[in-house]
Amino acid sequence: MSETNAYMMVGERMCMDFINTVSWRESDEKRRDWFTSYDKLVDWCIHAEVLTGQQARTILLNAKEKPSEAGEVLKQAIEMREVMYRIFKSIPKEISPNPLDLERFNDFVSHFYQALQVIHENHHYTLKFKHTERNLDIMLPPILQSAVDLLVSKNDLGRVKQCEGDACGWLFFDTSRNRSRRWCSMADCGNRAKARRFYQKEK
Repeated sequence: MSETNAYMMVGERMCMDFINTVSWRESDEKRRDWFTSYDKLVDWCIHAEVLTGQQARTILLNAKEKPSEAGEVLKQAIEMREVMYRIFKSIPKEISPNPLDLERFNDFVSHFYQALQVIHENHHYTLKFKHTERNLDIMLPPILQSAVDLLVSKNDLGRVKQCEGDACGWLFFDTSRNRSRRWCSMADCGNRAKARRFYQKEK
């Protein structure tokens, strides 16, 4: 995925889009992390509708008062993202995840699920994370929940794929009827592969 398509959401699941916040994951030269600051993390979360504008404004004000805490949340977000990436990357390869990655993922689950509670509202019961808007890590529980929901889904896990584009590395949930999707985006990696095939044919 090229840098010009920053914030392009092609993963079809929140956790997939979160994982895809690194351009050219498998390239040493072109790799670029979008989360270069806590503000960038919050900005992406607004775009991904993980946070509302009001929530973002509140935590950004708090982050200015607690820069060291904001820095720790950023580190935690990046670590969680990379652990998720390695676990989900193993799925299309049909290999077992690294036990250390799964252990660390469960550490995140244990930490954040302490705040999970049953809420009764609008005549329904729902599960919600008990986090106030003063928590600088308020965006991480719903992203983690998205990953957990996908990992434990028996029918959906087989739709997790990795883009076949060279050095792209992006992951996505294949929603096509016949599970034939190969690229993070046909307009990006798909067209690049098409142009390469055409060039080789002409050559």
